[in-house]
Amino acid sequence: MGNICRSPTAEAVFRHKMQQRGLTLNIDSAGTLGAHAKEKPDHRAQKSGVARGYSFDGIKARKVTVQDFENFDLILAMDYDNVEELKKVAPLGLENKIHLMLDFAEGYEEDQVPDPYYGGAKGFDYVLDLVEAACDGLLSKM
Repeated sequence: MGNICRSPTAEAVFRHKMQQRGLTLNIDSAGTLGAHAKEKPDHRAQKSGVARGYSFDGIKARKVTVQDFENFDLILAMDYDNVEELKKVAPLGLENKIHLMLDFAEGYEEDQVPDPYYGGAKGFDYVLDLVEAACDGLLSKM
């Protein structure tokens, strides 16, 4: 929602995994709320991610825009609330670009990535587990 926990984690993970595979893709993260615009990712998200070898360099929060639906083939949401907010922004005919991140994860029963903001470090680690699985699943389809 605010683009400081889950989505920048996904951006960092996806960039890393894409580079490992020698792919060049346009990847960015954004939130459905603009409350944290221009802020760096949450320090707990960064700590968990860096511990697994991911870089958050250059990632700053921003709000999703109508132009994102033109610029990107997929718009991945972390939960159903964000899917609904994204549908409000999507230009007519481009709503089909919206998917849940975990639609691509294998081995998990969850369909939503939980927001770790009000929890402890384990929540950020679990978000990483889910996001890694989703990124691997998506990249395996390319």
